[in-house]
Amino acid sequence: MSGSATKAVFLDRDGVLNEAIVRDGRPFSPASLQEVVIVPGARALMDVLRRAGFRLIVVTNQPDVARGKITREAAEAVNRYVCKMAAVDAAELCAHDDADACDCRKPKPGMLLRAAQREGISLEHSFMVGDRWRDVEAGRRAGCRTVLIGDGYREAADVRADATVGDLRAAVDWMLAQSGRAQGDA
Repeated sequence: MSGSATKAVFLDRDGVLNEAIVRDGRPFSPASLQEVVIVPGARALMDVLRRAGFRLIVVTNQPDVARGKITREAAEAVNRYVCKMAAVDAAELCAHDDADACDCRKPKPGMLLRAAQREGISLEHSFMVGDRWRDVEAGRRAGCRTVLIGDGYREAADVRADATVGDLRAAVDWMLAQSGRAQGDA
């Protein structure tokens, strides 16, 4: 890795740092701060990654903004809260829906690419962690190694993550092993 390049862990928000709200087997984002439940141990696990030299960046699709179900301000308030509670360094939010054809809505890699350019991140030394195929595909397109938490809600898309794990702790363990570091005590 070049001297000025930084490595990062890009994290989907809902279903990774905070619990997804699952209805009829499909995940949904919290619409307000009252609905946010931080994944147990998330902050300690983020601290482990930070000590291992990673920047921590949330990259989240929030199409309910475009769909008129929540305001951008409400989505950003949830982002700020999750980032604060999990001690994440930065956040990127896509407020578009598929029909908007933007470059930021995952599976497109726009959010990762912008953050990488802004912060001097080496994507080949970075990871994308998510709970859906869109997260994995965005990471692949950006050139990151990818981790899928869970079964992807059994969505039809062909998910080809570098690792599939049961929870955030297992994701952190795998990334640290790939980086040649021991986890220590999180």
